[in-house]
Amino acid sequence: MDRHIEAFLEMLAAERGAAALTLDAYRNDLCQVETFVRRRGATLTAATSDDLRDYLGSLAGARRAPGTAARRLSALRQFYRFLVLEKIRRDDPTAALDGPRLRRPLPKVLGQAEAEKLIAAARAKDGAEGVRLLCLVELLYGGGLRVSELVTLTLGAARRDPRFLVVRGKGGKERLVPLGRPARRALDAYLAVRDRFLRDGAESRWLFPSRGAEGHLTRRRCGQLIEGLARETGLKVSPHVLRHAFASHLVDRGADLRSVQEMLGHADIATTQIYTHVRSERLKRLVQEAHPLARRK
Repeated sequence: MDRHIEAFLEMLAAERGAAALTLDAYRNDLCQVETFVRRRGATLTAATSDDLRDYLGSLAGARRAPGTAARRLSALRQFYRFLVLEKIRRDDPTAALDGPRLRRPLPKVLGQAEAEKLIAAARAKDGAEGVRLLCLVELLYGGGLRVSELVTLTLGAARRDPRFLVVRGKGGKERLVPLGRPARRALDAYLAVRDRFLRDGAESRWLFPSRGAEGHLTRRRCGQLIEGLARETGLKVSPHVLRHAFASHLVDRGADLRSVQEMLGHADIATTQIYTHVRSERLKRLVQEAHPLARRK
């Protein structure tokens, strides 16, 4: 790997407080580009605008999503800005590059009846595993948590105030997430069996401990549990779909965007506004399907 990539990542961690997952994403994106330019006899640090333009063209030729190209171009812009500031390069080769046009995709919508079906399926599971699974579903759908926030919840965060969860989100920012009665009941039931997921005599600071190397349930394992439950009920659901359902169902029922923004932990309300578009699209489909004049040609 180009040594300047590592220096750039160290800067992101030290000066911007970038999380491990963010650093991994930048490393992967930059290494993908580096592999391409090395085949052309260049290095990423010395790459030209033509090298980078050809790389972006190769993504389009391989029918990669425009979002992939946009994300990698964003990583490249920041990387070369860093090189210029550090006086490693005099010019920024990304200055002459245009990004792909993006349409912001609407999040996958899970209906309220489908969410209830998923919860009922989790509630029907037996044993401690079933109790934990119900708790995971209830916190994702009832609290709108990111899966990374869910699996890294501490035991103390769940015991401070029964009305709220203390969640540490992106950038290490803490927020209070209110818990409804179903989610609180599921959490209390899980706390009663939590010891069964610990090694004999061991203690853990994590709400969802695991015997794995990380010490807590992993994002991947949580996703597998949710997706497996969804398949049993004939649905296609991931943890992030449940977060979207939390937000879109609140907006559907009249919640104001500022409150939803705060509960989701969005830094910019523009990110939260996508749920108003989801609602608009749903209403438009309803009119097209149900209104007699909409059927006229």
